[in-house]
Amino acid sequence: MIWTTIICIALVFFVLVLMVFVMKLFGMVFTHEHEHKLPKTADKPVSAGLLHEEEIAAITAALKLYKSALHDRESEVLTILSIKRAYSPWNSKIHGLTRMPERK
Repeated sequence: MIWTTIICIALVFFVLVLMVFVMKLFGMVFTHEHEHKLPKTADKPVSAGLLHEEEIAAITAALKLYKSALHDRESEVLTILSIKRAYSPWNSKIHGLTRMPERK
């Protein structure tokens, strides 16, 4: 009985360690492929801190679209409708109450 427990615990830890190595291997494979597919830098030099007018306009438009998507548009109109329900024993509260037992 004790050997079964020890073997099971050791097997669980072995599988966890194996999974860590497999995940690290997948990470190295996918980052290695990603490095080769990166586009090369543009021919013209980019000065640090300076943006062109088109870039500023694109960033501004993207921020505007992002901010407008955060909030839902609601009409802010509350409508309260009065619904008349017919009496039914199913929605009666008195049937849900239990009677107090008689004391003798």
